[in-house]
Amino acid sequence: MTTSGPDGGVERAPRSLFVLGMAPLRRLLAPRCVVCDIAPGDPLCAGCAQDFFAAQVPRCAVCALRLPAPAQPGDRCGRCLSAPPHFDATIALADYAPPVDRMIAALKFGGRLPLASAFGALLAGAAQRLLSGADAICPVPLAFERQAERGFNQAHEIARRMAAACDRPLRGDILLRTRHTAAQMDLALAERRRNVRGAFVACGELADMHIAVIDDVMTSGSTLDEIATTLKRAGAVRVTNLVVARTA
Repeated sequence: MTTSGPDGGVERAPRSLFVLGMAPLRRLLAPRCVVCDIAPGDPLCAGCAQDFFAAQVPRCAVCALRLPAPAQPGDRCGRCLSAPPHFDATIALADYAPPVDRMIAALKFGGRLPLASAFGALLAGAAQRLLSGADAICPVPLAFERQAERGFNQAHEIARRMAAACDRPLRGDILLRTRHTAAQMDLALAERRRNVRGAFVACGELADMHIAVIDDVMTSGSTLDEIATTLKRAGAVRVTNLVVARTA
């Protein structure tokens, strides 16, 4: 913006006036929170992040299943006591329930990749102490057919943001999916275990490694248990799951 000076020359308006004039437009065009659709957020506002991802609920230390109160840190559910899985611990941000389930669907099926960045940042914060001792961050690999259909692997996108936030190596090369499997949520528990048996292979030297495995949703834990079995057979000494949501 310019004005005429007293001598007929051209003077520029102070830049601060231009910046102030643009501020209302920036607020109007700022992306809104994907949950409340009211407050600014890219993709979550601070209020929704606090309301839906910061609740301290009692969970099993191994599989992150919600436990009845009162429960102490380190408590395990009955299933993990009677038949311990091959993974050592699980951290879940939230229950798989509204609106978190819709957010995950928006990422997986709607391509809302900024949600992966938000989930990754939240997981990095929730597991900061644990991740400092992890040797690798490993996303659950997606079947080739499913990744070709979506164009991305949501677990890899979440893990990528986590790795950057906690300065740990992202290792998508140490675990491969060898075959396509049916969707786990459509199967009974015994069928889920059979469905993923032998579906993964570990690559490279994993001796004495602590590996953090990243996924969006944990249901029965059959997939993550098969992955932990595969990684430990290859030499890993500890496997910790980090998931956005846990089903009941």
